[in-house]
Amino acid sequence: MAQTTAGEPAVKRPEPGSGPGEPPRRPLGGLPGRLLGRARRTRRAVWLALLVAACTVLAQWVIMTPPLYFDPYYVWLGARDWPDIPLTVWPFDEVPHQVTRVGLVLPARLVQEVLGPGQAAYFAIAALGGVAFFTGTYLVVRALFGDVAGLLSAGTLLAHPFFTMTNPFGHDVTWSSGVMLPDMPGAGLFAIGMAALVVAGRRTGRVQTRWLLAAGALLASAFLVREFLAFLFLPIPVYLRLLRIPWRRNVTVGAPMLAVLVVNLVHNALVWRNPLAGILSAAEHGGQSRDYVTRGLALRSFVRAMHDGHPLGMIFVAALALTLAGWAVTRDRRLALVLVWFFTLAVPLTLFSGVLDPNNISLRAWLPRYWFAVMPALMAGGFGSVILMARMVPDGLRSRLRVQAVVVPAVALGGTYAVSAVRAVPDLPRDTAWNELRVYLAGHGDIRLICADRRLAQTLTFYTRDMWGDPIWRGEIRDFPHYLPKVPRNTLEGPMLFTRWRGQELEIAGGWRPSTARGWRLMWRSSDNILQLWDPPPDAAK
Repeated sequence: MAQTTAGEPAVKRPEPGSGPGEPPRRPLGGLPGRLLGRARRTRRAVWLALLVAACTVLAQWVIMTPPLYFDPYYVWLGARDWPDIPLTVWPFDEVPHQVTRVGLVLPARLVQEVLGPGQAAYFAIAALGGVAFFTGTYLVVRALFGDVAGLLSAGTLLAHPFFTMTNPFGHDVTWSSGVMLPDMPGAGLFAIGMAALVVAGRRTGRVQTRWLLAAGALLASAFLVREFLAFLFLPIPVYLRLLRIPWRRNVTVGAPMLAVLVVNLVHNALVWRNPLAGILSAAEHGGQSRDYVTRGLALRSFVRAMHDGHPLGMIFVAALALTLAGWAVTRDRRLALVLVWFFTLAVPLTLFSGVLDPNNISLRAWLPRYWFAVMPALMAGGFGSVILMARMVPDGLRSRLRVQAVVVPAVALGGTYAVSAVRAVPDLPRDTAWNELRVYLAGHGDIRLICADRRLAQTLTFYTRDMWGDPIWRGEIRDFPHYLPKVPRNTLEGPMLFTRWRGQELEIAGGWRPSTARGWRLMWRSSDNILQLWDPPPDAAK
């Protein structure tokens, strides 16, 4: 008979459904039973990662940024035209570095094939980039410091103004969530790859080999989305050393990275007749910046990027300081890994943003989105330092101070941050105005021409179609560069789509706007007054 730890006979309790008078309980069979069994065997990390992914899509739906112009639009066009992307023809000749990022262009083309060339596909590919970023943050922080730190890190980023205030028709801080740009997906793929490396450090044999191969493939894929992430490949041997992975395993990580590079070179040779097309387009991107740049300003790029856009950006500077303090006190290898991750990218970003040459800017490190790739590291360092230093407090003192000195301040600080981060969200414009314009155009096929500045015109192309890309208005869109000193006469021959730019964008033609005093007639306006459609006076184009 089995014995308990106290030496007394163990009493075996009857199984449910096996007691007197109870009918026997049969296990679920068939597909429901298999699904339930698989759900029970699935690790908690998978469910929490799915939760973060669902929150990401929900957050993107809440802010609902309309498809934006310029770089995201050119990526969209490149995906639509792939593999026939003429790099020597406008607009691709101006931004070849955008459309040679096959890690973003090819998934966008695939989604267009599945969902059609409309707003739904744009939303989907932007959402996938957000899922990669926020889920990658959770996974890498969890791998280093546990589920609580991972969820707090993902939640902190998800609610931060850097990832909610992205709409230039309201007040944008940077372009991130809901926008089809390479920064978030590239950073997310790298973070997931780092999470795989950390997990590999706790495995041996074939299991470790599988994790290292996965890590190499993910890290290399990040380069296909954002080229300057290649700087983060340089300390891979250091990462492995800090994770106590044998030196020979560098070959295991490098093999899939080399394979991805070869595939990329072959693709470029077939599509652009030059295997180095992607690398060359990235290297040639740069020159005189339109922003005022000095070596001193460039040297402070990280602090400027975190502070100038929104005061809450300073939490990332605080996280870096906390990581440095935590490592100085604990000498923990995980914090050392985080610091290597941060400084390996921070140094070249800063140098190429004007420290080396203020008149030849390759990377605009004063923009917050250029730092997305190190934000998972900063979150890991900040929360990890708090956890590690809290464990250094003696047990007796820790138990007495837990509520007064830890829980209450943590709840107060977290609540203050959450309120500050999300209070602007209800006032952010969604794409309500654009959807109302879509409905208006569907009922006014008699309008054959709409004129607009190039930014509005590019976004408008999505709203002359339904969500799936089927045309609902077939007129002409005539555009002009917004920076011209005067509105061209040929764009005064039809109705003018107008907005007063509320974000960081410049106004049209130095502040030009239509008015009834000059003979313009308001044809339509959105319910939130974001967009207006004006009919010009008869002699405007003369």
